Amino acid sequence: MPSTPFLRRTVAAVAALPLLALAACSYGSEAKNDDTAKVASGAEKTDGLDSVKIGYFGNLTHATALVGNQKGFFQKELGATKAEYATFNAGPSEIEALNSGSIDIGWIGPSPAINGYTKSDGKSLRIIGGSASGGVKLVVDPEKVTSLKDVKGKKIATPQLGNTQDVAFLNWIAEQGWKVDPQSGRGDVTVVRSDNKVTPDAFKAGSIDGAWVPEPTASKLVAEGGKVLLDEAELWPGKKFVITNIIVRRQFLEEHPKAVEAVLRASVATNQWINANPAEAKAAANKQLQADSGKALPAQVLDPAWKSIQITDDPLAATLGTEADHAVKAGLLEKPDLKGIYDLTILNKVLKAAGRSPVSDAGLGVG
Repeated sequence: MPSTPFLRRTVAAVAALPLLALAACSYGSEAKNDDTAKVASGAEKTDGLDSVKIGYFGNLTHATALVGNQKGFFQKELGATKAEYATFNAGPSEIEALNSGSIDIGWIGPSPAINGYTKSDGKSLRIIGGSASGGVKLVVDPEKVTSLKDVKGKKIATPQLGNTQDVAFLNWIAEQGWKVDPQSGRGDVTVVRSDNKVTPDAFKAGSIDGAWVPEPTASKLVAEGGKVLLDEAELWPGKKFVITNIIVRRQFLEEHPKAVEAVLRASVATNQWINANPAEAKAAANKQLQADSGKALPAQVLDPAWKSIQITDDPLAATLGTEADHAVKAGLLEKPDLKGIYDLTILNKVLKAAGRSPVSDAGLGVG
């Protein structure tokens, strides 16, 4: 095992490409605050900060951030410190924003978190909590693909080279005994890297035969006539695997632990409310999606997508290690040393205060 983990240069170069597309948006787009997020009269600033900048993706696997923004949970816990939001389309752009200080805390998938951690030799970020499990499916054109073995020889989309779903699909392909070059995506299956925004149109046009994608893209494909051939949750013990983590800029964590604690209190409170009020939470998430993107999801997409996602405070750390192993096996990652990627100290403090059991870092926590 190398003493200094690093991504293969080719993957790092390709992963950086989405940054160019988002440069005009200063990494991400500002998310609008709901009126419920107004600062309470007489509230005090947290850690003396004017604001805490929070990033997330505009998809349902980031439901905690969507609902926490929409219902004002983050603002409530931060007091007179303003909760500011930015939305992103890709993990690399959010990591870049974190590294530059454009955001302080973010909701993000496991592969970008692993990449960001290893590329910085553990200096840039920490995973401080969990958010969601599941919500990833292989959806296919039922006229072209009728069984799992029929995937061989077909064109299947993933969101991005080296992203969480790309790694999962490449690992699944290898387990079938098929061969695919991880860089070009060519082989027994053609892996087409396609932005989630355009994948439904590509599927409708017939230029791809299916896609291994997160929600709500999977349900959008079903609405276009696709069929769920495989739910990734079926491949994991207990049907649980991390799809969204909470990360923090390491310097921010060290300098402003009270602000981090406030955000984590809000996250835990949001998750509790989501699980206790699923119908209201689904509506709140969709309202925030509309505020952020200008377009809400129709019921035929929203309802099945929401059902497939489990909201959790547990980062499911053991599955992150497994996902890293999958990336190594696929040839996308040198064997990483992930010791120290987690710091769950503050989360477990918040959980204890709420009368909840602590969560595990699976041996990958700070020393």
